[in-house]
Amino acid sequence: RIPTPAERVPAAITVITRDDIQERGYQTLAEALATVPGLRLVQAGGIGQQTSAFIRGGASRHVLVLLDGVPVNDPSEPNGAFNFGNELLGDIERIEVVRGPGSSLYGSGAISGVINLITRRAPANTPMQAFGEVAGGTQGTARGTLGVAGTMPGWDYMVAGQGLTTQGTDATPRRFTRDTRETEDFRAGAGTARFGWNPAEGTRVEGLLRWRENRLELDSVPNDDPNYTGNDRRWYGQLRGETALLDGIWTTGMRVALTEDRRRYLNLADARSSATTDDLFRGERQVFDWGNRIRLGDVGPFAQSALAFGVTHEREAVDQASGSPTFRTTTNATSRSTALHAGLQGQVGGRLDLSAGLRQDLADDYDGFLSWRTGAVLALPEVNSRLILAAGTAFKAPSLYQRYGRIGTTFRGNPDLRPETSFSWEIGTETDIALFGREDGATFGATYFDTQYRNLINFNRSFSSLENIERAMSRGVELGLTMRPAPWLDGRVAWTATETRDEATGAPLARRPKNVVAVSARISPTDRLTIAPEVLFTGPSPETASYTNSGAFVGGVNYNKAGTVANLTGSYRVMEGITAFAEGRNLTNSRYEPANGFTTYGRSLLVGARFVF
Repeated sequence: RIPTPAERVPAAITVITRDDIQERGYQTLAEALATVPGLRLVQAGGIGQQTSAFIRGGASRHVLVLLDGVPVNDPSEPNGAFNFGNELLGDIERIEVVRGPGSSLYGSGAISGVINLITRRAPANTPMQAFGEVAGGTQGTARGTLGVAGTMPGWDYMVAGQGLTTQGTDATPRRFTRDTRETEDFRAGAGTARFGWNPAEGTRVEGLLRWRENRLELDSVPNDDPNYTGNDRRWYGQLRGETALLDGIWTTGMRVALTEDRRRYLNLADARSSATTDDLFRGERQVFDWGNRIRLGDVGPFAQSALAFGVTHEREAVDQASGSPTFRTTTNATSRSTALHAGLQGQVGGRLDLSAGLRQDLADDYDGFLSWRTGAVLALPEVNSRLILAAGTAFKAPSLYQRYGRIGTTFRGNPDLRPETSFSWEIGTETDIALFGREDGATFGATYFDTQYRNLINFNRSFSSLENIERAMSRGVELGLTMRPAPWLDGRVAWTATETRDEATGAPLARRPKNVVAVSARISPTDRLTIAPEVLFTGPSPETASYTNSGAFVGGVNYNKAGTVANLTGSYRVMEGITAFAEGRNLTNSRYEPANGFTTYGRSLLVGARFVF
């Protein structure tokens, strides 16, 4: 809520810029997040397939995703998890990833991390600028973006459209004896419009409207399915205004936002199965937010002090029906919640940044939660270092399905469920090392994190309802080393080692590998050419649902094999405003299974050009 330089924030942060997206050839949100330290993505196949994120060993439902500061996790998803396989990036300016608890700022769902997608803005002092790209390649893939943006006296605008189509690759492992090598098609389109008005100095009104719709083919593990299809659509809009008072000391603003999600999955009878299904999920979220920032300046020993406070009200609604006609899952419910939040930060002695946040969430139909977070950043310029220490609590409200869902006559949700909760702490350091003739020739970072999860929701013993019966833990270390041996070359290695455990059984948590290593580089031998290699290694990953080569289900804890994916993108500036590029992904054609029964996307190559005029 208070704009703050990243080096003064007591949290582990990764920012993926527009330049990163283009130079590394990221098409989707899943591709852009794959090498973020502490974050592990599990994609059930190729582009557009269901993708879950696990941050620091937390569950996928414990990651909150924002679009320009507004939550966009689909309320109709049974656990409230976000699907990272859906989003294209043509209208995204940058992606901010904050690892660790974020409920004191953003409320429910921000247990293990928060990811904020920030849409493109109009360029300053430019009446009109056109931008876009066109690309095509293997698997019948075609991709395009076209937009225009500009700034006039008192107002600005940005309008963009984007699309992607591909025949995809076979998501079913070759080891399955019944694999037919059928590919999974994917079609995606999105449109974004932003308009801003500055009626007076320090006052701004801004509106944003975004539509996104995907059509995809799916498989049913452990078999290919020739006619299993999905349609996923989202409408999102927000209107916000803010004004500065008291010569800019106090800034106050209001925001109204609406998100509507609609997902339909259809599977008709075929030669392989006579079963049919027609699943429909509708979710809606309304957000009303009043926020304030006050620059307190110097107060006692504190300098650059600032206070943030506000009130947020949310309404969620779900209308959902899925499953076979004889075993139907339904949810039809609405919930409301109101939160009061405040944060305070300041600097002591010119080198110690302190911050604290507090939020009380009040809900109509579940116990509320008081979340907090506090942290410190100590700058040590004598040794080119900074130290970070932070701790906090977070929560995830039970979803509407978990409270009110039904499965035939055998299952009923539990309206008395309590929120899932966590306590986390972390300590880290970042140091610049004088090498290669420069003070920051290398940068080393290390962060240790520890999280305890309580009241986790799972089935009761009879599988007739849900209860707050699970406890778990995760701890680990994020290590990073960036080398800058020459002005035209820099490289980074990030290693995340994580230990997780179900405290009731002692078993590791599913899909949380102990080791993930990402290696990347940026090579720019001339001011026209940029080469960006990227390699991601994922260690053996525990699974609680596995399949043999014949397709037989295997229970208990088993391990997926380790896997490595290598990508390479090259860009060449042909002339001012036009850049040609080539994107190669999974160059070794790895058949690695991020999730048991689904392989990673096959080798692909795209070539194209982008422009800005």
